[in-house]
Amino acid sequence: MAYSPPSSRFFWATLTAVALLMLGGCAGRPGDVGALGPESPTESIASPDANLASLSDVIRQNPRDAHALNIRGTAFAQQGRYAEAINDFNAALRVNPDYVQALTNRALVERRMGRIDLALADYNAAITINPGYAPALIGRGTISRQAGRMSEAFADFERAIKIRSDDPQAFHNRGLIYQAQGRNDIAIDDFTTAIGLGPTAPEPYYARGLAYLAGNDAKSAAEDFTEAIRLDTRFADAWANRGVALEQLGQKDQAESSYQRAINIDQNNTIARDGLNRLQGGGKPGGFSFFGIRN
Repeated sequence: MAYSPPSSRFFWATLTAVALLMLGGCAGRPGDVGALGPESPTESIASPDANLASLSDVIRQNPRDAHALNIRGTAFAQQGRYAEAINDFNAALRVNPDYVQALTNRALVERRMGRIDLALADYNAAITINPGYAPALIGRGTISRQAGRMSEAFADFERAIKIRSDDPQAFHNRGLIYQAQGRNDIAIDDFTTAIGLGPTAPEPYYARGLAYLAGNDAKSAAEDFTEAIRLDTRFADAWANRGVALEQLGQKDQAESSYQRAINIDQNNTIARDGLNRLQGGGKPGGFSFFGIRN
């Protein structure tokens, strides 16, 4: 199976969850961070630019406000201003070296920048300070899973679920491990739980769709890929795999349309290209392949 590139949507959702635990946030994709406010995991602010201005005012008045530095760093990261984000997380940690939220946020940005060793060191430091900090466990587990260290990843996700049974990413990531092991029925249960806890993220729908495809349930797979696309219209792999599911259902015109949409987004999408060649060339259905997980 081919693997899709990392998901920005779940990345920012994690970053949001970490920062919101202290101060409040600003909405991003699907709900990512921002302004000063009470400690609430649900507060959101529509304008990150206004948020950055207010945070900068607070920091000018008190350059050692670690909370404000951490949240402004998160707002910078949301805008792709990674160097400024890292600078703010560094400043917050100089004020409070044991600030697990800033460590975990810095790790997330380092992960996004491909600095995996630095990210892993920050996750480990956060977990050493607070062994029960679920976002750091999920982040470290994700690094382990993507590196193929499934036992280590599974242990981190299990711990995170025991600590915070309301975190959709822990269930989603554990489901991905079950899926990689071919245990699709159990994976579907975890993806379904993740969807119930976080219904606006496309990744669990996509992953569950793949599990349904692997179990020869093309109808359920098509429904999940359709929902993933509704949530992220530029999710090329979801379009491609929707095409596979529809083709298996005999809905060739709709399958062809889905394959074409995938190629319009990603010209190198081999599943979609193979599907179009099969349909336009009049080939027989069969020998289907489909993309694997979106990390």
